[in-house]
Amino acid sequence: MPPAIDPRLLRAFVAVAEELHFTRAAARLYVAQQALSRDVRRLERELGAELFVRTTRQVTLTPDGERLLPHARRVLAAQDDLLAAFGSARPLLVDVNSEGPLTAHRVLLRARELAPAHELLARYEHGLTGAAAALLAGRLDVSFGRYAGLDPALRSGLAQQPVRHEQMAVLLPEDHPLAALPEVPLGALAGETVYAGAGNPGTREWTELARQLFEGRGIRLAPPHPVVLGAEEFARVMAASRMPVLAVVDFPAMPGAALRPLVDPVPLSPVSLVWRKGLVHPALDALKAAAAELARAERWLSPPGDRWIPAMDLEVMSRPF
Repeated sequence: MPPAIDPRLLRAFVAVAEELHFTRAAARLYVAQQALSRDVRRLERELGAELFVRTTRQVTLTPDGERLLPHARRVLAAQDDLLAAFGSARPLLVDVNSEGPLTAHRVLLRARELAPAHELLARYEHGLTGAAAALLAGRLDVSFGRYAGLDPALRSGLAQQPVRHEQMAVLLPEDHPLAALPEVPLGALAGETVYAGAGNPGTREWTELARQLFEGRGIRLAPPHPVVLGAEEFARVMAASRMPVLAVVDFPAMPGAALRPLVDPVPLSPVSLVWRKGLVHPALDALKAAAAELARAERWLSPPGDRWIPAMDLEVMSRPF
């Protein structure tokens, strides 16, 4: 017997035991069916017992499954009581990077609808690298961003769920020649100097993604610049420098600027939901569910064929959750 059993495995078992259907159980838990099956198999290995008889037509409990079910329900009820006493009493601190209708903010709004009894407080760290240390220290609970761009030492203490492949874009002065185009081919940026957060220690994962995108295309990465806070100040600095800025297609509108999608190929910015390993909170479950729901509804994890994304990011974003 293992020294301890992860309650998540018991929750997967109970859902299948009550539904007697893996697809319905996965939908109930807002997880992929592959991930649910993996958790059930892991529980069976840890207990050294077969819990279900699976055929192409039905799922039934084995005698060992019948024996485990009341114990599992009691354990989960005790965990729910504990969460009600402590977990749900504390607000969940969610870093959405910046204000505006970006991916993270949309997931947060949907999670609030799914879990109205729990408090989810927004924070604005402006980058996953900057948020990672706060996550590990417990000053933040959840953030969003390019998980593959974090140092492996940081990733070892964090968990992630793929959320979206965001199409990248370029923010241009409205009188820039390329602003007349509905879409900007990457090749058209050759010879340009483009700002991508260099100098901001909190967004190193974004700057490194830009560095890989620009390499071999004749696009220069703008030198480090002090961090600019606030839309008004950002617009003022951009107007003064007249420098294109690497962004994503959902970037908020800026006065005096034109946002244009990048194409040929379509560069993608990978976004994951990231949290501290071991964190248990019902509002975190709501965030995971909201992210999975939006990803399915809007095909966020179905990138176009003509795409650009680093191999390490594609591997991370392809992992089942």
